[in-house]
Amino acid sequence: MKRLIATIALALLVVPATFAGEQSLLARVTVYWASGDAGSNHNQSTGRRLQTGDCSVDTRHIAYGSSVIFPDGTTSAAVDSGPAVRNRKAARISGRTIYERNAVVIDRFFETKREALSWASRNPLFMTVRVAPPNSRTLAQLPEQPPFDSLAQPAFD
Repeated sequence: MKRLIATIALALLVVPATFAGEQSLLARVTVYWASGDAGSNHNQSTGRRLQTGDCSVDTRHIAYGSSVIFPDGTTSAAVDSGPAVRNRKAARISGRTIYERNAVVIDRFFETKREALSWASRNPLFMTVRVAPPNSRTLAQLPEQPPFDSLAQPAFD
């Protein structure tokens, strides 16, 4: 009987991870930008140069290479991490409910301060984001389909 219970428990732990796809998470989204210093290269921890659309995430919740899809339709690539997103200080301080205080923190990178503050002022502090794991195709990444008429075969005489 103990063996049966252990087998079922192991299956319940492994099966959801096997079939895991896109997930939704409550996130406290913060922004940061390139400082503009001539000597600063704005590289992430792997050495790749950060670009607008990149974000820092807690890798315990969001894997590197995942696509983070925001409610406004923009997508960011999870390419970096840091202590501010791992310790969730922004969520713990600004959260009003227990759910907000326990939210993951995502830090979006922008090239300029103006872009970063503009995006932050147009969006709420907390939002539900969709996370697509690496190497998965989300609806936003699918190629555009040609119109139905263009699929028709030409008439031959």
